[in-house]
Parts: sequence; C-alpha cells; structure tokens
Amino acid sequence: MSAQQPKPRRADGKKDDFPWWLAAVLLIGGTLIWRVASDDLYLTILSTLMRGVQLTIFVTLISFFLASLLGLGLALAAGSRWLVIRQSARFYIEVVRGIPIIVLLLYVAFVLAPALVELRNWIGAHLGLDPIRTRNFPLLWRAIIALMIAYSAFISEVFRAGLQSVDEGQIEAAKALGLSRWHRFRFIVFPQAIRTILPPLGNDFVALVKDSSLVSVLGVADVTQLGKLTAVGNFRYFETYNVVALIYLTLTIGLSLLLRRFEKHLRRREERR
Repeated sequence: MSAQQPKPRRADGKKDDFPWWLAAVLLIGGTLIWRVASDDLYLTILSTLMRGVQLTIFVTLISFFLASLLGLGLALAAGSRWLVIRQSARFYIEVVRGIPIIVLLLYVAFVLAPALVELRNWIGAHLGLDPIRTRNFPLLWRAIIALMIAYSAFISEVFRAGLQSVDEGQIEAAKALGLSRWHRFRFIVFPQAIRTILPPLGNDFVALVKDSSLVSVLGVADVTQLGKLTAVGNFRYFETYNVVALIYLTLTIGLSLLLRRFEKHLRRREERR
C-alpha cells in the first residue's frame, strides 16, 4: 500500500486551503444561472443587459490600456533625475489619488471636456478650422478619459514599485557594459520588473471592471445603466439587479481565477530556472 501523499505547499511553506469560497460562489452562481435559464422574465432581462456587456468591456479595455501607458510614463517621470519632472509627477499622482473617481468622472465630463473643446476651437480659429460644440464630445469618451486619469495614478505606483525592485547591481553592471539608459530599461530593468508588476496590475484591471459601472452616471449605456432603465421600466428591481450582479460577478471572478492561474504559471517558471 503506497504512502499517503502530503498536501501541496505554497512557496512560503504553508499548505493550500481548499477553496471553499469558490465552492460557495459556484453554488450561488449556479443557482442564479439556473433561475435565469428557466425563467422567461430573467431571460428577457438578461438579453437586454447583454447589450451593455460589450460596452462595459470596451470601456474597461481602452481605459486600462491608456491608463497603463500614462502610468508607466508617470512612474518613469517620478524617478527622473530632473527635480521639476519628479515633483510634477508626484503632484499629479497625489492629487488624482485624493479625488473620488465619481467626482473625477463628473469633473472631466462637465469641466475638463468643455475646456478642451474651447481650447480646440481657439487653436482651430488660428488654423482656419470650423468650431465644434461641447455636445459633439461623446460622453463615452469623456468617461474613458476620466477612468484613464484616475487609474493612471494608481497604476503608476505599481510600476514604480516594480521598477525599484530590480537589483541596483544589475543596473550598474549594464552601465559598465556601456548600455544606454533606454537599453538598460528595455533589456535589464523592465523584463525583471514585469514579474513584480503583473499581479497588482491584474488586480487593478479587475477593479476597473467594477468601477466602469460609474460611467452610468453620465448616461452611458453600460450594464449598470441598462439595468437601471430596465428596472424603472418593468418595476422588477429584485430580478433586474440580480442579473446585473450576476454579470459583474461572472466577469470579475472569471478574471480573478485566470489571473491566479497566470501567477502560478509564472511561479512555476521561476522555480524551474
């Protein structure tokens, strides 16, 4: 008779717990899915809300991509050798992180966007371009810009921590080899920092999926906005918001599980080296 195999242990030596939370989520989610699939009212609500899923995913992907680019630039600026650039980056990060996202969303939509239109018209007047109206600036892109600004401040801190985690000795060795600042970043710093950056960056992506629901305050037809309109129209708030919650849970938990598998894959690659 073979000996009993010990339970697998994590890298920190602790045993892996059985994911009872996941079993509970699957049970609740399975019950809701069965209820939705077997009830005509739920199916009608779901078919209506699914039109907003595509927009929610679009807003999340575009906002996250732009926020990541801006966040990386801010992280590099915060480590610049020039005092003005460093302080400007810190000013932006601290101010934006101190403003609630919904307030920033309203500010961008109704203050910054009209200001940008006025600036464009002023420049266009000197270039012979026709003026545009503020209402021609889509609310969807105002929401995307607001989410980009908000999350760039948080993502910049993720990049900054990852870049600072790289051993200084390796950077000095790259300097000794004559590598330029750009080549040191591209071939030495960033490939090592990305392993530290990816897990918290993935968490920010999941958080952005949830915070994308805030665009509904501008009337953007995402899942939350369609859910609100559907509930007002049929007065079935319980059923409607059950489906809204189920859609967001499916998106966020599905992404969280994929990110965990990806992190385990990265750890196994590191252990094999």
